[in-house]
Amino acid sequence: MDRDQLVEHLTFAKELGVTGVSRDPAWRRRQETGQAEGSEKIPDPFSADSAQKGAAIPLISVVEAAVEMTPDPLLRLAAVRQEIGDCTRCKLHCLGRKQIVFGVGNPAADLMFVGEAPGGDEDIQGIPFVGRAGQLLTKIIEAIGLARGDVYIANVIKCRPPQNRNPEPDEVETCEPFLFQQVDIIKPKVIVALGTFAARTLLRTLDPISRLRGRVYDYRGAKLIPTFHPAYLLRNPASKREVWEDMKLAKRLLEG
Repeated sequence: MDRDQLVEHLTFAKELGVTGVSRDPAWRRRQETGQAEGSEKIPDPFSADSAQKGAAIPLISVVEAAVEMTPDPLLRLAAVRQEIGDCTRCKLHCLGRKQIVFGVGNPAADLMFVGEAPGGDEDIQGIPFVGRAGQLLTKIIEAIGLARGDVYIANVIKCRPPQNRNPEPDEVETCEPFLFQQVDIIKPKVIVALGTFAARTLLRTLDPISRLRGRVYDYRGAKLIPTFHPAYLLRNPASKREVWEDMKLAKRLLEG
């Protein structure tokens, strides 16, 4: 199943009102007509008897099912993007955002960068880190011998907050599961958290970035390195030395 077929499949399922499928192994067996007496019967979740008993039906989303169907990370990421859609799950959709900024790069990257949220340029283009800070990030990536297309770049929040304010707790809670899916699909060896907000969110801490950076953390099967955000470096170029040390650490972990 290629990407276009997967998107078409998911869209058709939604139009039919399908919101989930069952993980119960019984639903993977075709029920025989004329079933022998005493043999196991596959339950009908829509029957009056099931409704009266309040039977719980183990469901996963259509997108989760599609993700499980293919090992191809590109198709799996496409399924997550399809699930997000033109998102209206939190208030950011009505606070001036233009579009979803999902993520970009190699779907099988060993190195992943996670920022805070899209800015103005990103909101216009639909691509993370394309403004001045993004241009600096590209130079940082190239400094360790990689190209931008070799890595994957995403943000904690997929929509631009108004006036580029920090995302609020309810917005993070709503959006971060999509980041978790991206990380779990890509399976990077190293994640670089760019800036205070991204590092605090991923590590569930209130420590400042100055205390977090210079160390390596375990995160969802990867090694996580917090460092300063490129936008901070534009205002404080003296901190480029610390970021260079962090990136050399990331390179050693990738090579090791």
